[in-house]
Amino acid sequence: MTATQDPAQPAAPGALPSEAEALDAYSRVVTHVAEQLAPSVANLRVSRRGGGSGVVITPDGFMLTSAHVVESRRGRPRIVAAFTDGREVEARVVGTDPLSDLAVLRAEGEAHTPAELGDAAALRVGQLVVAIGNPHGFGGSVTAGVVSALGRSLPTRSGQTTRIVDDVIQTDAALNPGNSGGALVDGQGRVVGVNTAVAGVGLGLAIPVNATTRRVVSELMRDGRVRRAWIGVAAGARPLPPRLLARTGRERAVEVVEVMAGSPAERAGLRPEDLILAVEGSPVSGVDDLHRLMDGEHIGRPCTLTVARDGVERELLLTPRELAAR
Repeated sequence: MTATQDPAQPAAPGALPSEAEALDAYSRVVTHVAEQLAPSVANLRVSRRGGGSGVVITPDGFMLTSAHVVESRRGRPRIVAAFTDGREVEARVVGTDPLSDLAVLRAEGEAHTPAELGDAAALRVGQLVVAIGNPHGFGGSVTAGVVSALGRSLPTRSGQTTRIVDDVIQTDAALNPGNSGGALVDGQGRVVGVNTAVAGVGLGLAIPVNATTRRVVSELMRDGRVRRAWIGVAAGARPLPPRLLARTGRERAVEVVEVMAGSPAERAGLRPEDLILAVEGSPVSGVDDLHRLMDGEHIGRPCTLTVARDGVERELLLTPRELAAR
């Protein structure tokens, strides 16, 4: 802003907004999102576990939260969902999936206000996000920040099974104990993540709402559990080398980092540094694609992986096993 520019006047077309304009716009977005989402976010009081937050996703009371908020080793916990309008209703666990740290609950009653689910795949680093939850039991608390990083990994564990949740969202929106299970929301009021962990001051993590987690939520709502096909690799997305890019027209693939001993991947001949290009002809450009394609229907059924090794494409026949969570 120049010395003669009036901060009350809008910036010229193509110019950056003044500090006053930016603050007003920021405040308007956060206020609108908070008002829009407040009726959908509940404070969860969980017997023997403390508490957390949950987000209503259907008018008939299905709620999304973190699995670690409602897990109990001694039967089903008693859960009370308290909303900002003063309502308190019982909620029951429909299903949990510790390996994605997601759970679905069902709150009593029919007149619930659902939040709209977004798509974390569209997020960009630096984008405004708002966290709504119940830190330390203070219901309806709102914090705001930006997407600090994308594509983080979060190890999860159930029994003897460990899994890496990929594409986790990192944000500097303040998160505290009790925020777990609450909503991470974009500027349009769409839930793009489920807050799951505080990794440090100004460093919060959220499970993304994307194609993979939508499938997890659907299976939990329908069956109360998630079946996964397991091939036994640790992997990560990487750009294709120029020659492969020119030949295949694909920009990215999934690089095999580690092959587990005795796994279906080892038996099929997969090796570290192999690039997985496709599963059954469906292109794979990221780990999320691989998880999405390795659904329960592939358990025990041979499938073809197209891989590139030393610049040469080849096909491997692999039969996934069911991933045992416990």
